[in-house]
Amino acid sequence: MDSDTLYSIGELSRRTGLTVKTIRYYSDQGIVPPTDRSPAGYRLYGLDALARLSLARALRDLGLDLATVRKVLDREASIPEVAEAHADALDIQIQALRLRRAVLRAVARGCPTTMEMDLMHRLATLTQTEQRRLVADFIDDAFKGCDANPEFVALMRSALPELPDDPTPEQVGAWVELAELCQNADFRTAVRRIAEHQAEEPSQQGVSGLHAGLNQATCERIDEAVSAGILPASAKAAPLADSLGGLYGHAFESAGNGNLRRWLLARLQTTADPQAERYWQLLATINGWPASPTLAPVYTWFTTALRDASARAATS
Repeated sequence: MDSDTLYSIGELSRRTGLTVKTIRYYSDQGIVPPTDRSPAGYRLYGLDALARLSLARALRDLGLDLATVRKVLDREASIPEVAEAHADALDIQIQALRLRRAVLRAVARGCPTTMEMDLMHRLATLTQTEQRRLVADFIDDAFKGCDANPEFVALMRSALPELPDDPTPEQVGAWVELAELCQNADFRTAVRRIAEHQAEEPSQQGVSGLHAGLNQATCERIDEAVSAGILPASAKAAPLADSLGGLYGHAFESAGNGNLRRWLLARLQTTADPQAERYWQLLATINGWPASPTLAPVYTWFTTALRDASARAATS
C-alpha cells in the first residue's frame, strides 16, 4: 500500500468500524488531524490515521478520557505511565463500588431507620480515613478533660474500625450500629466512667494485662461453678465469691479501703456496661477479628453472688 494514500472519513469508518460522526469528532479534538483536503474541501487522512484511531479506540475502551488519549498519541505521556495511573484510579472506583454494593445489600436485608439510612449513605461516601475519624472524634470527646486511665485510652485509640475493601452486609450493619453508638451520649458517659474508674484503681502498672488475667480467672472459676450446678444466690457460691474477691483485693492492694465487696460490686457494674461490651463486639465484626466471649453472664453471676453474700453477712 502506498504510504501517500489518503483516506476520506468514510473510508476510515469502513476500515476501523468507527462511525463517521466519531471520527469527525476525534478529528476536531486533534486525535486524528487531517493530512490534507480534497478539491471539494473534505478532510483527507494519511496511513498513520488508521494506527492512531486503532490505539485511540483501545484506550477509550479502557476508560481513558480524550485528553489523556491525545497525550499518549502525541507522546506527551507513555502508555505504561497512563496505564498505571488509570489502574490506580480504577482501584479506588472498584473499592467504592464494592462498598456501595455492600450498603445496598444491607439495606435490602432489613428496614433501616432514617438515621441508619443517613449513616449508610455517609459510609458509602466516606474514605477509610474519614471513617476512622468518626470514631477517633468520639474518643477525643469522651476523654476530654477526663482523668482517665492512659492504658485504656491508648487501647481505644489503637483499635479503630477498618472496613475491608469488599465488606459483607454484616460488616456494614456493624459499622452503622457502631456509628450510632458513638453518637449516643449515654455510651460516651459510660466509656468515660470506665476510664475514670480504672484511673482510680490502686494498682495501675500493666492494667490491660491485669484485667485480662482477672477476667480469665473469673470466667474459669464461675464456669466450673455453673457446671457444678451452683446457683449464685446459694450459700455454696459465697466461698467462691470471697475467693474471687480476694484475687481482686490482692491485685488492687487497698481496694475498697476495707469494704472490698462494695468496691468490687461498683467496679463490676461499671466495667460490665452492656454498651461497652457491644462496642468491642461490633469492632471485632467490622475488622474481622475473632469474636470475644461475652462476659455479661459471668459478671451477672458474680455480682449476684457478692450481693447475696453481703446480705447474709449483714444479717448474721
